[in-house]
Amino acid sequence: MDCLFCKLVAGEIPATVLYEDEHVIAFEDIMPQAPEHFLVIPKKHISTLNDLTDEDIFVMGMLPVVASKVAKQKGIAEDGYRVVMNCNENGGQTVYHIHMHVLAGRQLTWPPG
Repeated sequence: MDCLFCKLVAGEIPATVLYEDEHVIAFEDIMPQAPEHFLVIPKKHISTLNDLTDEDIFVMGMLPVVASKVAKQKGIAEDGYRVVMNCNENGGQTVYHIHMHVLAGRQLTWPPG
């Protein structure tokens, strides 16, 4: 499999890891779209939201929990942050391994582009 995030999980490419356990990893985005921008991903490869099964309920529930933990550790929780998940090309997904973007550090506008 030639998945960028699977390579990151396997330690084949470097990342600034903010949180890691047996199911989930959070790391700084390499092309940040806000002053604070990190990703939270399951270690299990799941290409898109459309590929989720009942077996993925636990790990998907972990993503917002980890996002909140890291936001608190980074000191951005009180001011607020945005959580985004993209699905497929028209949804803006560019890496086909489910991931949650967490953006903060400035006033974010709505609707997003």
